Amino acid sequence: MRVLALVLVGTSLLAADQQFFELKALKLASGATVSSCRVGYRTFGTLNEAKSNAVVFPTWFSGKSADLDQFFGPDKLVDTSKYFGVAIDALGNGVSCSPSNVPGGLPAIGIADMVGAEHRLLTEGLGLKSVYAVVGISIGGMQTFEWIARYPNFMRKAVPIIGSPKLTTADLLLWQAELSAIESAAACHGDLRSAMFAVQAMHRFALRTPDYWATSPEAANWATVKAGLKTEAAETIDPLDWAAQLRAMMSQDVAANAGGSMQRAAANVRARTLVVIATQDHMVNPGPALRFADWANANVLKLTGNCGHMATGCESAKMTPSVRAFLAQ
Repeated sequence: MRVLALVLVGTSLLAADQQFFELKALKLASGATVSSCRVGYRTFGTLNEAKSNAVVFPTWFSGKSADLDQFFGPDKLVDTSKYFGVAIDALGNGVSCSPSNVPGGLPAIGIADMVGAEHRLLTEGLGLKSVYAVVGISIGGMQTFEWIARYPNFMRKAVPIIGSPKLTTADLLLWQAELSAIESAAACHGDLRSAMFAVQAMHRFALRTPDYWATSPEAANWATVKAGLKTEAAETIDPLDWAAQLRAMMSQDVAANAGGSMQRAAANVRARTLVVIATQDHMVNPGPALRFADWANANVLKLTGNCGHMATGCESAKMTPSVRAFLAQ
């Protein structure tokens, strides 16, 4: 592992190729152990001689590290002329160890397990004792909250984007509906993929606001929207992987290591933090993130448009320079 770390110092990879780190045995927070587990990742830019410029970016729900390529570059969210980006495939996404690729299946995982595996990749695989920042979107934002609560001295800065330290009932109702569709198909011994059309309909509705779906040009042609749902249902990750990440989100609670007190968990944060929320988010309610930000004395950036959970794209002209400026301070 030390050899890999030395190779990365002062080296700029020509392409963000898929790479893997073999964790071998991975003990989960539940007490269960995965006998053989690997974590996927991609790197961008150059690790400096002091190994002090790494920015970690875990994937969002069902996303893969390849999807994060758009955020790395000299003029992107993570400036690769300054930082060494590490995009990490979260457990359960079908690239890192997941129900679909672990023989015999994968025990239930949580956000803490995702972060624990990522910490091992960074310390054991890349030889890093700390990182400059952790940035994440959606479930990546949940992982970022877990990072600053579980490893408060490991990073200087953190940017959880449209994530949550603990889901509200409003969020859980959505995820339970999606999970129940998959579990019902399994109980009937049916094709789990057949449940994904219903899952995608629920998921896509919640990604944006009702006003968006009632008034936007994208929503004007129902036949096109429906065809898109069928395509997404066929192309999404394995339903068992989808369900595994759903359960991980639903069990998220960064206060678990702080005696159950979210306020105490926030008070333990040492990283300078910028919390980005979407005020009209119908998928991840911004309330818990805002309260955590207040208790942690964090900066807050509010995205206010009617794109809801997709505000990071709709309002990228507002978000990107704000995050870049925060990282550069």
